[in-house]
Amino acid sequence: MAEDRDSAKTARQGWMGLLARAPEAALLELWRAADERPAYDWLRPPETGGVMVRGRAGGTGAAFNLGEMTVTRCSLALTDGTVGHAYVQGRSRAKAEAAALIDALMQTGAADRIRALVLEPLAEALAGRAEARAARAAATRVEFFTLVRGED
Repeated sequence: MAEDRDSAKTARQGWMGLLARAPEAALLELWRAADERPAYDWLRPPETGGVMVRGRAGGTGAAFNLGEMTVTRCSLALTDGTVGHAYVQGRSRAKAEAAALIDALMQTGAADRIRALVLEPLAEALAGRAEARAARAAATRVEFFTLVRGED
């Protein structure tokens, strides 16, 4: 029972992270193509604010304030009571609304359809962008070597 809850939580974290990182244009294009428009009520309409981004030196060092970032958040409830949330970078109310709707739908029977039409193409696009960025970085890689002199 606890394992099911943990795997559901991990899966939701995965798709919410994907929605938050996705480029706005790509997300909205895929969302429009999915043609899924359920009725819903706002629990918290989209609102924009700032959050403090914290970092750690080396991933494990002492925490420090890196700076502020603008985010838009919202929460909604489908007519069946399913609740969807979204926190997205930037000021896009449309992206936040789409992400909250997708989050809610992923908790319903429409999950497989939404995964196939929206989430999987987004994940592939983000992976392609990461590979392209890694390839550009690899092209600038410098190999250092040391010549051994005959002295001991």
